[in-house]
Parts: sequence; C-alpha cells; structure tokens
Amino acid sequence: VQLQASGGGLVQAGTSLRLSCAASGSIRSINLMGWYRRAPGKERELVATITTGHYTNYADSVEGRFTISRDNDKNMLYLQMSNLMPADTAVYYCHLVQSGQRGYWGQGTQVTVSS
Repeated sequence: VQLQASGGGLVQAGTSLRLSCAASGSIRSINLMGWYRRAPGKERELVATITTGHYTNYADSVEGRFTISRDNDKNMLYLQMSNLMPADTAVYYCHLVQSGQRGYWGQGTQVTVSS
C-alpha cells in the first residue's frame, strides 16, 4: 500500500486549506483511514479518522473546524481545514490500516499557518 499526501502550503490564520491523500496498492474494501500531524517539537497526534462506512472521529482541537471525508471508489482521503490557526502548523500525514496488516503512512505534507 502506498499513500501520497498533497495540498499543504503556507496560509494565513482564518483561511481554509484542503489536503488530499491518494491510496494505491492492495486496498481492501474495509479499512480505517486517518490524518495525523506532527508539530515542531511535539509528538505525532491524531487529527481525524474515517471508516470505510464514513464513520468519523476528531481530535477535540479540530472538532468543528476540520472535516474528514473519503471517496472509496477512487481510494482518496481528504481533510478540509477551515478557520486555520497558527497552532495547526504541522506536517500532516495520512494513514491507512486494514485487518491483519500493519498501518501505512504517507510521506507527509507541510501546513504552515501564519498569524
């Protein structure tokens, strides 16, 4: 399984950005995908996850501002980020896990929010 994240960039606080992640390889029909992030000097943390059936879970810090979604037919994962804050500055990673396998990570995409 390969994951390719894109869509990061430098934006001002209060604006929006959309991240995408393309999954390829042996993708099973049931899996869990998610976005994680690592801010400078901090541990990687969960941002949001979504099941194949579109059940979602969010970190408290992004609840109400970020929306995770996926297109199962295209094996695509998205993260719509709104009302961005400098605290959202981090490298964002997409992740996929499916039964009986280790999790897979994308290469990360940098999001920088200026105040």
